[in-house]
Amino acid sequence: MQRTPHLLIIDDDREIRDLLARFLVRHELRVDTARDGREMDQRLAAGRFDLLVLDLMMPGEDGLAICRRLRGSGVKTPIIMLTALGEEADRIVGLEVGADDYLPKPFNPRELLARIRAVLRRTGETAEQDGGGGERPRVLTFEGWQIDLAARELRDPEGTLVTLTSGEFDMLEAFAERPQQILSRDQLADLTTGRSLGPFDRSIDVALSRLRRKLGEDPKNPRMFKTVRHGGYYFSCDVTPS
Repeated sequence: MQRTPHLLIIDDDREIRDLLARFLVRHELRVDTARDGREMDQRLAAGRFDLLVLDLMMPGEDGLAICRRLRGSGVKTPIIMLTALGEEADRIVGLEVGADDYLPKPFNPRELLARIRAVLRRTGETAEQDGGGGERPRVLTFEGWQIDLAARELRDPEGTLVTLTSGEFDMLEAFAERPQQILSRDQLADLTTGRSLGPFDRSIDVALSRLRRKLGEDPKNPRMFKTVRHGGYYFSCDVTPS
């Protein structure tokens, strides 16, 4: 029997917590709630969660600080951040500190449900299983680096595990499965988030910048991820299945 995904909603507004919890439970998800970072820590210590829905604007430790702390401590659980409408700078910072997606308030709960399902599908935690014929290689290598697609792990040439968020891993996987192929920002958005980009959406650029840093790329002269003016990006490495 397949396991029902387990979500944690962190928001200081009790009405929003209860409304979202009731809605998501009706759509066959398990949901716990927390009103702040302290309660979140208690819930995380007591059980396993497949995704966090994290409000940005909270008194005390806000969503950005919580996200930064979780990623800094090695927590890779996907995070969808709820941000104030029009606060583009906060959304960009949220992605920079490790959020996997964001949704501006006010929002339709059905849109949040769609985002949740998309993130869970990408991270392999959804109850739905992808069909299709043929078996993909489970491990890919490039320049000594090794990507384990099944375990969703990246190891450097020395064999050291490199911590990636689910969004960062999705982007690396998209490139590694399409080496030397130019991918537009819209294509990358579809492959990594399942949604289209707005006219001023920099989420793909921010995520790639973060990924480049983790792979030790010189931001002024990147070797692996090449920028194509007015085209997008491509992965210049030779990738081989293991």
